[in-house]
Amino acid sequence: MLSSRTRRTDTDVVIIGGGPAGLATAHRLHSAGLAVTVLEAAPRIGGRLVTDHRDGFRLDRTSQLAFPDSPALAQLPRRIPLRRLTGGVQLHGAGPTTRLGATPDAPETNADADADASADVASFDQLWLRANLARLGRLPDEQLGARPEVTAAEALTSRDIPARIAEEILRPLLAALLHDPELATSSRLGDTVLRAFARRGLALAEGGAATLPEALAAQLPPDAIRTGVRVTSAATTVVETESHGAFRCRAVVVATGAATAARLLPGLRMPRFHQMTVLHHAAPALPVTGPALLVEAGARGPVAHTMAASAADPTRAPAGLTLVTSVVLGPQAAEPADLLDKAARPQLGELYGVAADDWRLLATHHDPWAVPVLPPTHPGRRPVRLLDGLYVCGDHRDTPGITGDLASAHRTTQALLTDLDLPTPHAA
Repeated sequence: MLSSRTRRTDTDVVIIGGGPAGLATAHRLHSAGLAVTVLEAAPRIGGRLVTDHRDGFRLDRTSQLAFPDSPALAQLPRRIPLRRLTGGVQLHGAGPTTRLGATPDAPETNADADADASADVASFDQLWLRANLARLGRLPDEQLGARPEVTAAEALTSRDIPARIAEEILRPLLAALLHDPELATSSRLGDTVLRAFARRGLALAEGGAATLPEALAAQLPPDAIRTGVRVTSAATTVVETESHGAFRCRAVVVATGAATAARLLPGLRMPRFHQMTVLHHAAPALPVTGPALLVEAGARGPVAHTMAASAADPTRAPAGLTLVTSVVLGPQAAEPADLLDKAARPQLGELYGVAADDWRLLATHHDPWAVPVLPPTHPGRRPVRLLDGLYVCGDHRDTPGITGDLASAHRTTQALLTDLDLPTPHAA
């Protein structure tokens, strides 16, 4: 057991990576009475959850939509203020515009279609979506997990879903929620994400995505986090760095992205990833009534989905201006930023109903490892304990996104404290 080790150490646990998974692990271990040292290679903490400040705008480097009242967020040591997308999701481009989840506070999802659509089609779609999404929102884990596991795309065709609703509404909606335009993701993950949307809708962290890692870091001692430290190797009791020497410890947690984790831990399985490019534009004040995620359902341009982020969270833009944040997925995400910007402007003009030619491009950020690919058969949770004293966590060990980061941090803490023969917190 780790508790039997008596060698001199610099700290109890070294955590490599100052993103949400590493900081959540550090907070839990610190709360259990252990001395922790977080080593972050970048000049600031946050990992993917970094918010840049430019000309009065707050620009997230990735797409980080949250589910309000998520149990994972509820476990954080400090409440993260969330701004709901009260306009829900609007799907444009394939027939009449369809709106999902547009009620401000109701947990159930509703749907309504534009008045210029066929009355019969609109009425049928509205009733079907309202009934079936509400039913999905009530479905317990046991029944959700009992469904046959295929790809999310195959699930749309194999289940009793009207073809028009499957292709024109649910396919683009799932592609946006999963960040997977091909819907090669496991249907179990697709069902889970769609159920969370049906229950809670969508929201943004007030002040930007960096709010979450900053809240976690605030719970740690000031000297617990060291930035600008690049780790070159990791073992169970020592971490070597490029220019800051060695850190001796009782245990090591690798809480980096999958690519860095695979470099530090030879033999660790490296998943494939969906790439993503985020475009931020400064626009004049837009006539937005109820902030919404606008999803492209007609393949009219490179943007998969977009939103007037400052309409939901006014702290993200100066007064009188709108921050428009757009996401490009799939192979197009690898194209040069200037080409994406040029191709996106006509599409954004159609989605927002105003000319976008004079919008100012504030920033672009391309992430080739944005979301891990999780095809069937989805293992759910991968092991976080590699050896007695060596652990790995992050969304690549669980489910994509912040929920997976926090869930893997909880499991890592449980495993490490058990090995140390220390009391463990109750599982959430």
